[in-house]
Amino acid sequence: MDDKVLFKSDGMPTYHLANIVDDHLMEISHVIRGEEWLPSLALHQQLYDAFGWEAPQFAHLPLIMKPVGKGKLSKRDGEKGGFPVFPLSWNESIGYREAGYFPEAVVNFLALLGWNPGTEQELFSLGELVESFSLDRVNKSGARFDPDKTKWYNQQYMHQMDDAVLARSYQQELSDKGVGSVSEEFVQKVVSLIKERATFVSDFWELSDYFFKAPDQYDEKAVKKQWKEDTSKIMEDLSHVLESIVDFSSEKVEEVVKAWISEKELSFGKVMPPLRLVLVGEMKGPHIFDIMSMIGKEESKGRIRRAISILG
Repeated sequence: MDDKVLFKSDGMPTYHLANIVDDHLMEISHVIRGEEWLPSLALHQQLYDAFGWEAPQFAHLPLIMKPVGKGKLSKRDGEKGGFPVFPLSWNESIGYREAGYFPEAVVNFLALLGWNPGTEQELFSLGELVESFSLDRVNKSGARFDPDKTKWYNQQYMHQMDDAVLARSYQQELSDKGVGSVSEEFVQKVVSLIKERATFVSDFWELSDYFFKAPDQYDEKAVKKQWKEDTSKIMEDLSHVLESIVDFSSEKVEEVVKAWISEKELSFGKVMPPLRLVLVGEMKGPHIFDIMSMIGKEESKGRIRRAISILG
């Protein structure tokens, strides 16, 4: 080995010495680090021996590689690809927490970067990871980082999360959007209807804004395709049908509307897509009768009247 500098000329210790002393004082039992530290292992072991200290167990893991090309994953890769590389925001770079990832999802996908349990299982609780993880199943080659896979993990954890927990997170965003007082029960119901389509809580507003406000414009392509010469008359007649419904539950509204469509010998294509358009503003959203039940009879009728006045 070549001579290593342990103290700088100004008396400050170099990383090698400070690292050894720090780990010893913290009673670190295991040091698990990247394989680029292998060349320093001999020096660190000699320092422990020189102090007469027991060295921790050392393990050196393959590096996390770039999503494309060769080389170690870096901050620049994240900036170029639009994904985080830090757990928290640091030095003007957004972190996983600020990007909306759940801690459990981050731990899960990190564990499977370069390690596998020998089964097809991909989703693990922290307890399951503790039980299953072993260093002898860590791959010898570096693991390529997949930003899309990290989003998939977050999506899977969102699907499993309690609606009430997600609703509390969403209510803060609703407040930021200027939405007035909304009951937690209502927000929770909205979350239950849309979370299967979301990856982050920040996706909720785009997926559900029509639950909280009437559309202020209508998708042009959808209007051109769905709004025919007789659509206004059909929507007006439908509004009268809705007026007669006392129990405005999703099931009852669906039953009455479908019966009316059959009675009038209309095609569902003439009624249901335009109805979604007037209520939502575009062709998206969960079951249309769930939406109607959630926003209520008067709001549903009001949106129909407004669309008729605008679209003619």
